[in-house]
Amino acid sequence: MPERSRILGQVRLAALYAFLIVLVLLSRPTPLTLAAGAIAVVMGEGIRIWAAGHLVKSVRLVTSGPYAHTQSPLYLGRLLILTGLGIAARHETYLNLAALAIGYAVFFIYYMPRKLRVEGGRLARLHGPAYDQYARSVPALFPSLTRYPGERAPWSFRQMVSNQEPLVVLGVLAALGALYWRMAHG
Repeated sequence: MPERSRILGQVRLAALYAFLIVLVLLSRPTPLTLAAGAIAVVMGEGIRIWAAGHLVKSVRLVTSGPYAHTQSPLYLGRLLILTGLGIAARHETYLNLAALAIGYAVFFIYYMPRKLRVEGGRLARLHGPAYDQYARSVPALFPSLTRYPGERAPWSFRQMVSNQEPLVVLGVLAALGALYWRMAHG
């Protein structure tokens, strides 16, 4: 990865964390908004764990597990987590909904198009016609009920850990814990 891309990635990640911290600090969750948000967050993280246990980056074209239904299960999970945190981080002036709208705009206007361009190009170079067929058959984000007839590799705990998903789990738990604390002590 070029140095510039690595630095930009770190800056984006730092900005995201700063944004989430401010949102949590300003939030006034209720039991209902926290529960509703937590359901979406847990669903999102569940999809991410499932996907991370199948993903073998750049080695083979992964079409097992959730990748048989969507090209981007990690991004779908991230979108559900964003939605859940936006709901859970309720604010009297609807600041949380404004933050969620901004998050959706960034996700759909910048993040997903960039992902499709960069990752799609890399996968097309690595896997050629097999990727082209997969990309034509499987939706980019929202899953299809029809399974792509690709591999049926098993989920791997070791692969999930290798893909550093436990760090995301810790971050999600920290965010939900902070929101619970705000609800109980806010």
